[in-house]
Amino acid sequence: MFAIILTGGKQYKVNEGDVIFVEKLGAEEGSEVTFDKVLAVSDDKGFTAGAPYVAGASVTAKVVRNGKAKKIYVMKYKAKKNEKKKIGHRQPYTKVQIEKIVG
Repeated sequence: MFAIILTGGKQYKVNEGDVIFVEKLGAEEGSEVTFDKVLAVSDDKGFTAGAPYVAGASVTAKVVRNGKAKKIYVMKYKAKKNEKKKIGHRQPYTKVQIEKIVG
């Protein structure tokens, strides 16, 4: 059984027990999160696609941790102007473990 969920503007294909990294959610570590925007569900009865979401479907997950990704550096440069700028960025994320898929 798998489901396709929408969170943070991205789509994720998840199975029960999967651990995924999603855009930062406003949830404490150890708490439960429910994803209601389920685009599709597949189980032993068959495949169900939503228009745009599957009615009555949800995915429950447990927040494992909140953190920041590895730092990336962005260089801004303007030719012939002696202008350079080095900017770093660390994208925040939430690591969740999928516990239950209800379809």
